[in-house]
Amino acid sequence: MTNWEYARLEYRAAGTLGTDKFMDWTATFHHPGGVLRWGTDERFDDLRHLNRAGAAGWQAYARAAIHVQGEPHRLSSVSYAMRRPVP
Repeated sequence: MTNWEYARLEYRAAGTLGTDKFMDWTATFHHPGGVLRWGTDERFDDLRHLNRAGAAGWQAYARAAIHVQGEPHRLSSVSYAMRRPVP
């Protein structure tokens, strides 16, 4: 039987003002060892962060997107549930 450890990658809109409010995105990785700030992107590009987690052995198994109420075309946050076998 495989024992797993779990983590979460949060990718959220970082802006707070004006029309570029949803243009900058910040990546935060929560894992058993603590919280890592993986930086801010100029545009939505979560693939780089997913590849970084994958290189460390993490597998994404669920994705949850949060939209701004009343703004169906704008994403405010994406959260990835991740796991990897315990060595």
